[in-house]
Order: sequence, then structure tokens, then C-alpha cells
Amino acid sequence: MHLIPREQERLVLFTAAELARRRLARGARLGATEAVALVCDEILEMAWDGVPLAEIVGRAGKLLTEDQLLPGVAGLVPSVQVEALFPHGTSLVHVPEPFGPADDEAPGAVRTYGGDIELAPGRERRQCLVRNAGHRPVWISSHYPLQELNPALYLDIDPEQAPHYRLDLPAGTSVRIEPDEQVEVMLVARRSDR
Repeated sequence: MHLIPREQERLVLFTAAELARRRLARGARLGATEAVALVCDEILEMAWDGVPLAEIVGRAGKLLTEDQLLPGVAGLVPSVQVEALFPHGTSLVHVPEPFGPADDEAPGAVRTYGGDIELAPGRERRQCLVRNAGHRPVWISSHYPLQELNPALYLDIDPEQAPHYRLDLPAGTSVRIEPDEQVEVMLVARRSDR
């Protein structure tokens, strides 16, 4: 069987989620890796079944309880993000605090820097108009390849140049474009082109 990388990743995720299910069935607590795999697997299956995005986000944050997790997991995982295939196409699903709020004193807690961080310093940037000619809202996530966007989106960029850029957004975030809407976005040169 020949699998593309995305299919291989999906199978690895499923396998890790099954490990999590087995551990839960025997009463064992989950670490961050198994917990994230289980939540992501459930998100992907709900999307496949056509569950609305907002409902998926709500349900995903309630899949596991604190007593099913090892101490500190909530602090290690401030959010979960996964590209899910819905009947209408691919969308980024972002679940904030999937295991509850972080305890800053728990083992493994993530403490973030308080100041501003410049993203992709020194890289070429350019403006681009994006128009959604479709009948549904479309999200473009931060690092999604521009040459693989939903065909309903029209970009004001030479198709030959599209692979050399991505949206100038923080990792894991996205831009939503409504039907018949035109949005000006900032693109940044991809690092792999250097």
C-alpha cells in the first residue's frame, strides 16, 4: 500500500489515540502525547462525520477530565490545533485549553515570555488580495501552502510565486474569508526558499 505523508501521519495519530484508549480502559492516566493524540483523533472523526466546527471545539474540550491525566498535562498543552477534513473541505480546528486551565506551579508548566516577539525577522513581505468566490466561509491557516488553497479562493499573486510565500501570521492562527469577501493579507517569504 502506498500512503502519502498526510495519510501516514493520520495513521500514526490513530495508533497513539488507540494507545490512549487502552490506557484509559485499564484506569491508567495519560501523558501529554497520548492525550493530544486522543483529542486530535476525535476531532478528525467528528469533522469527517460533518459535525459543525463550533460543536467540535466545545466537545473536544470535554473529552478528558483532570483525573484521567498525569499532573502537569494541562500546563504542557495550552491548546490543540489540527487540520481536519470536513465534507466542505479542510479547516483548522483550534481548541484552547483542551485539558482545562494550566496550573503555573504544576510540573512541566509552560511559562511564556511577556514581551513582543518579531515573527520571521528580515524576510521579504508583500501584500496580497484574496477573494472568496465560493458559497461558504474559508479559513487559511498560517502555514498552509498557498498553491493548495481551496479553489474558491482567488489570490492576487503569480501562481509561480505562491509556493514561495505563506501568510504572515503566528503559527496555528488563521484568516477567515466570508463568501464574496475580498481581504488584503500580508504574505511572508518561506524560510525553505533561502
